[in-house]
Amino acid sequence: MNLSTAEEESAQEIHIPAEIDWQMLDKSKFFFLGAALFSGVSATLYPVVVLKTRQQVAQSQVCCLKTAISMVRHEGFRALYRGFGTSLMGTIPARALYMAVLEVTKSKVGTATIRLGFSESTAAAIANAAAGLSAAMAAQIVWTPVDVVSQRLMVQGGVKSSSKFPNASDCKYVNGIDAFRKIIKTDGPRGLYRGFGISILTYAPSNAVWWASYSVAQRMVWGGVGYHFCKKSDESNEDGVTTYTPDSKTIMAVQGVSAAMAGGMSALITMPLDTVKTRLQVLDGEDNGRRGPTIGQTVRNLVKEGGWTACYRGLGPRWASMSISATTMITTYEFLKRLSTKNQEVLT
Repeated sequence: MNLSTAEEESAQEIHIPAEIDWQMLDKSKFFFLGAALFSGVSATLYPVVVLKTRQQVAQSQVCCLKTAISMVRHEGFRALYRGFGTSLMGTIPARALYMAVLEVTKSKVGTATIRLGFSESTAAAIANAAAGLSAAMAAQIVWTPVDVVSQRLMVQGGVKSSSKFPNASDCKYVNGIDAFRKIIKTDGPRGLYRGFGISILTYAPSNAVWWASYSVAQRMVWGGVGYHFCKKSDESNEDGVTTYTPDSKTIMAVQGVSAAMAGGMSALITMPLDTVKTRLQVLDGEDNGRRGPTIGQTVRNLVKEGGWTACYRGLGPRWASMSISATTMITTYEFLKRLSTKNQEVLT
């Protein structure tokens, strides 16, 4: 699908290079370069994720800066990267699965909606929403166990068993493999998928909203200020419409701004679900073999601790993480797709 925005009143039109779909990609190059690029992105943003997780399981509201200073002072700088190895090993296959499902679904649904007579902008929004929803659901099969293990490592030393957290894990994990074994021993295989249901409820709608919002936001930005940063053609077309052609830097800038807008909104909407999910995933099961707290019990505990605003603990780091991550991810992702295109001539 080719993204273009027209300003009918002023007879101005922006021509964007055709979007790269699944059939146009060199798959081996796409997955290999994707693993390398997204590993770097994950490493950069990981400390923010750790801070967000620590704040979500804290018994009282503590600002992000104080949490970071306290962690570095008492646990060392390495605490900000606790569980990173486990997260990285799981993120690579999860991200590969996510990208494959995303691109295949986007291509199939986009083609189908165009054939059904939808406009290009509506078809793009529907295809992006369907792709984000299906990709998130597929990736959670891998991501949930990785989340459970890495989050146990992240909060190690930051939350201890008490009257408020009777099920908080007191285990000391040496590494991800050790945490995996102890979780299996304590909770069984189901322990690795604790919070799977609410993860789907959190990430599937969030991804659908994000990708659809990204598509809409991108068109809004192009239609609003995008043409001011494009190169104007010397001649008008047959209809007397002045055309503008953006360079690669302008395209990346618009993609980044659109991604940040979509990411910030998704963070705000899904924050309570993410807080509940994190609480469920870091608490151990009962000693008598019963399952840990339910979603309802977790919500009630949060409300008792700090009212409904407790569900938004860690919003600052999560907002920053999702906005920065979205901007970095989408610019990296679009760059990756351009690098992996079989025929580079279609990019011009």
